[in-house]
Amino acid sequence: FAPRSQPGVGLQSRNDKYPMSSAPTISVSTSEPVEEGNSPWHDAWLRLRKNRLAVFGISSLVIITLACVAGPWLSPYGYEAQDLDLGAAAPSTRHWLGTDTLGRDLLVRLLSGGRVSLGVGLAATFVALTIGVVYGAVAGFIGGKRDAFMMRTVDIMYSLPFMVFVILLMVFFGRNIILLFVAIGAVEWLTMARIVRSQVMAVKKMEFIEAARSLGFGRRRIIFRHILPNILGPIIVYTTLTIPGVMLLEAFLSFLGLGVQPPMSSWGVLISDGQQKMEEFPWLLIFPGTIFSLTLFSLNFLGDGLRDALDVRSSKD
Repeated sequence: FAPRSQPGVGLQSRNDKYPMSSAPTISVSTSEPVEEGNSPWHDAWLRLRKNRLAVFGISSLVIITLACVAGPWLSPYGYEAQDLDLGAAAPSTRHWLGTDTLGRDLLVRLLSGGRVSLGVGLAATFVALTIGVVYGAVAGFIGGKRDAFMMRTVDIMYSLPFMVFVILLMVFFGRNIILLFVAIGAVEWLTMARIVRSQVMAVKKMEFIEAARSLGFGRRRIIFRHILPNILGPIIVYTTLTIPGVMLLEAFLSFLGLGVQPPMSSWGVLISDGQQKMEEFPWLLIFPGTIFSLTLFSLNFLGDGLRDALDVRSSKD
């Protein structure tokens, strides 16, 4: 038998075999930056900034809106202040855009009318947006016979001449600017309802909606907290395209004498007044027509840019 080894004799400890100075170590490099992903809205904003026409539209709308809001306050003339001795005067250093036949400063009336036209466009679009989104979302989510009944109602209303409907509302209930908002919004929600319904019918079949249903969430919560946030893209795009349509409708009603009443003005009223005197005083039509056309072009450029920016298929990442 071999003699038993004494403790510490003939054996090499682990620390002696691998001293601390030469022990293998694993190093983790933390100097490389971690790439952070962008949200879909941030990517959409980056794509929108690359669209020059959309940027031009945004810039023009901001400038026009600020001028309409602050301009009348900064001018020494009131929108209804008359100077009958001056009459219709050509543009000058005193009146930059000239005056109308009653001697009222055209620039002030143009900016004051912009408040009304932009206000009608935004307010009526908000009414149409509220009605159309709720109606379309409910119809698309519940489906079945109730969906069919609701959409046949929309088809019937589509068959009615909406311009005649608005005119009848204005005739029976009076020429009120608040009623003008409601009347125009009440006939502009039909297309929005169809768009929202089609989007809801596509989204409600996805897995996260089935998960929400399995958790016992109610219809209202699923519609407003899970479905609508995922279809904001088409809603925003169509909203920007609805505003110019509403402004054109208001201009047409004012052109017929059913819109804004004197001494208030809107771009439609100014264009209507200008076309009656355009041979003698062309600036009465040129300036309102130019600013109105520029606003409509800017809104359409913005709508087209948002449509392309919010389309995920346009991303090259």
